Amino acid sequence: MIKPVVVCGPTASGKTALAIALAQRLDGEIVSADSMQIYRGMDIGTAKPDRRERSMAVHHMIDVAEPGESFSAARYSAEASCITDDIIARGKTPIICGGTGLYINALINGTDFAVSGDDNGIRAKLENEYHSTSAEHMHKRLRAVDPESAERLHINDVKRVIRALEVYESTGKTITEYNRLSKTVKPRYDAIFIGIAPYERQILYDRINRRVDVMLSIGLEAEVRLLYESGRLINTAAQAIGYKEMLAYIRDEASLAEAAELIKQKSRNYAKRQLTWFKSDKRVNWVGYDTDFDIDGLCQKATSFVR
Repeated sequence: MIKPVVVCGPTASGKTALAIALAQRLDGEIVSADSMQIYRGMDIGTAKPDRRERSMAVHHMIDVAEPGESFSAARYSAEASCITDDIIARGKTPIICGGTGLYINALINGTDFAVSGDDNGIRAKLENEYHSTSAEHMHKRLRAVDPESAERLHINDVKRVIRALEVYESTGKTITEYNRLSKTVKPRYDAIFIGIAPYERQILYDRINRRVDVMLSIGLEAEVRLLYESGRLINTAAQAIGYKEMLAYIRDEASLAEAAELIKQKSRNYAKRQLTWFKSDKRVNWVGYDTDFDIDGLCQKATSFVR
């Protein structure tokens, strides 16, 4: 039985390069597990695989939705599982690559994320409440009904705070209860998890800073401006790291230098949260590196876990 291989880790750690190398070595196809790379037109700011990288391996679950379109973990799980099953049926290895832990768990575990406030208007109501109050207010509301989630989620992680409140208001149960229940259910796939990250945190932060500089040099401002002026940069997409900060610059609410530094800072903070998430997952086999990013050596080490 072919087992999917999950390549996970923090932003800018080298997941795409490792996934492509593994896909070539294992006769595989890549299924993206990035909650922002699903959106068309959001290429530079999401570090989406470019044309050359996509020519090196087949990629799925990229450019499947319009910015502003609602895209839940449930929808991701449903669409990505069909693709994963098809890859396996064709005798190839699915390489699930991304840093969105919620999406990875929804796909691999088969977690039931069917509960959604989209249809009954609860999510929109909560989002409007956030915009008229504050992140602190929403986090305080969550703490009152689900203290465990409130303790786990940062006050500024508004998307997940709202999601936790949405589950509670839709069902009367906390998302913590749903998470506990999901751990008692047999996973949909018997997957092999490979985590990638530098040995030293500062190496990762330096990679993030350089990546942001490159994004700015190759046209991040123009990308955000085009999305904004066309009216496509709304809802979740407008809150994405890189887009929110550049939008502030475009609106003359911040200087370019301030926007760039804020993108770097928020990306580093996000990477830290990702590391905490994936390091707590005992399924993950880690491959690391120093300043020398040797993709052949990393791929060889990762392949040893697979085989």
